[in-house]
Amino acid sequence: MSLQIRSFAPGDTDAVVLLWQTTGLTRPWNNPYQDINRKLRVQPELFLVAVGDDDHIVGTVMAGYDGHRGWLYYLASDPHRRGEGIARSLVERAEELLLEMGCPKVQLMVRPENGVAQGFYEALGFEHFDTWATGKRLIED
Repeated sequence: MSLQIRSFAPGDTDAVVLLWQTTGLTRPWNNPYQDINRKLRVQPELFLVAVGDDDHIVGTVMAGYDGHRGWLYYLASDPHRRGEGIARSLVERAEELLLEMGCPKVQLMVRPENGVAQGFYEALGFEHFDTWATGKRLIED
C-alpha cells in the first residue's frame, strides 16, 4: 500500500479523532475536537496526517516549534497497519518541517507505562532524559 503524508484538512476531523480514540491517545480531560481547533490556529502546517490508498486516515502527528525547541504530539498509526513505517514516516516529515523552520531539537512526552512507544522512539534516535514534567490547565475543556 502507498502512503501519502499531507497537512490536516478540516474534513479529516472525525477520522482523526476516531484514530486517536482507537489508539488510546485521548484522555477525558482533553477534548480532542478542541485540541484540533486550537492547533488549526497555531502552526496548522505542522499538523500532519498519513493517508492510505483508499484516502483513509492511517496516521497523525502534531508538531510545534516555540523558537527554542520543537515538540511532537498525537503520533498515532492505525493498529491494523503497524509495522509499515507509518509512524516513522510521520516523525521524519515533522522533523523535516521543523528543521526548515530552524528548529535545533525536538522533544516529546511518553507515558511511563507505554514501553512500546518508548522503544519506538529510541529506535528513531530519541534519548531518554529525566525531567520533572508538570503542567497547569488554563482552560477547562
